[in-house]
Amino acid sequence: MKPNYLVVALVLVTFFMVSFFTNILGPLFPELIKSFDIGLTLAGLFPFAFFIAYGVMSIPAGLLVQRFGEKRVMLGAFTLAGLGALLFAVAPLFLVAMLALFLIGTAMAMLQVAINPLLRRSGGSAHFAAFSVLAQLLFGAAASVSPWVYVTLASQIQAYPADFTWIPAAMPWLSMYWLFALLSVLMLIWIGVSKFATVERNDEEILSWRACVGYFRHPTVIRFFFAIVAYVALEQGIANSIAVFLQTYHQIEPQYSAQVISQFWLMLTLGCVLGLLLLKLFDAKLILMLFCLGASLSLIAALIGNTDVALMAFPLSGFFLSVMWSVLFSLALNSVPSGHGAISGVLCTGIIGGALASPVIGILTQLSGSLQLACLVLLLPLAYIAWIARWAQPIVRNHTIRIFRRRQTELTEKQEVAGQ
Repeated sequence: MKPNYLVVALVLVTFFMVSFFTNILGPLFPELIKSFDIGLTLAGLFPFAFFIAYGVMSIPAGLLVQRFGEKRVMLGAFTLAGLGALLFAVAPLFLVAMLALFLIGTAMAMLQVAINPLLRRSGGSAHFAAFSVLAQLLFGAAASVSPWVYVTLASQIQAYPADFTWIPAAMPWLSMYWLFALLSVLMLIWIGVSKFATVERNDEEILSWRACVGYFRHPTVIRFFFAIVAYVALEQGIANSIAVFLQTYHQIEPQYSAQVISQFWLMLTLGCVLGLLLLKLFDAKLILMLFCLGASLSLIAALIGNTDVALMAFPLSGFFLSVMWSVLFSLALNSVPSGHGAISGVLCTGIIGGALASPVIGILTQLSGSLQLACLVLLLPLAYIAWIARWAQPIVRNHTIRIFRRRQTELTEKQEVAGQ
């Protein structure tokens, strides 16, 4: 099939939008606590409402794509996202916020499932790896840009409140949800006028509910499912805790800490570039274990260090998280001989992990009286990912440059001889 680069551009922008909508919760966390006059435990329900939608919608979204095609699913997703954002903007109440965030989370789950196969087909399977890397870079770029956009909009509203009468003066952060609603409308127009190729799906692309759910009983798949849960819980747990932690222990205002969160996502993006190079030189399991160690040390330094250390260590932890998603996903698919479509649906369901970390940290903070101690719970998912890196036995290993592969083979042979 001839590549359709207009659709490729649309998909890449959609990746940007998914990240832009998703990763704003971290910078807004202290403002949500202040505006709704709630504690950290209740505030944890905001990301819970958003990410629980991934657990509910990932597999059904795959079935919807099969039944109606990517275009209709994307149109439905941005319709839901726009409605959710508009609902939040016009009725900023706690219970309404839960519903609005669930609608936006459902939309993002639908988009995640739809755009990956669409990118492969529109750009050509031979170029899929390159376009996937570009998509991940845009995903990280959006996460870095969204805190900056929030700070810029909030400062404009505070400086000229008479020009923004539809936004409460005490809630300048609502401007982001007005922006999300506008962006959703623009994306609906773009998708609506775009021409998507009609395709007949082969047997490998056709999923069934029974096939997807059946893989939850597969020992290897279920272990990688929990690894994805652990990773997303770790990523969102750190991102959502940065602003509150810096305000609590270092008296740094939320609008400044938003810059630190932006740096966290920027480092995560830059780490992807280095990770791609390292994965061409060394075994993926080794890279994953080393990055788990680096992330652990960075997180501990951020939690127990002084202000200067925390401001450097939080972004650095993002750097070490960078390769975990792609390595875990590839190890999972390379560890089973077939059923990769159904397994991908199961693994994407693991994004529900983003719903768990913030409520757990909030509850532990309330029980212990210390956010610092509560955040140490994030070392548990890191430990599990490190264990997966040691335990995994992929059928197909990542391709490395010949000289490094030869050295690795010689080392393996020496270990086997020593074992005998």
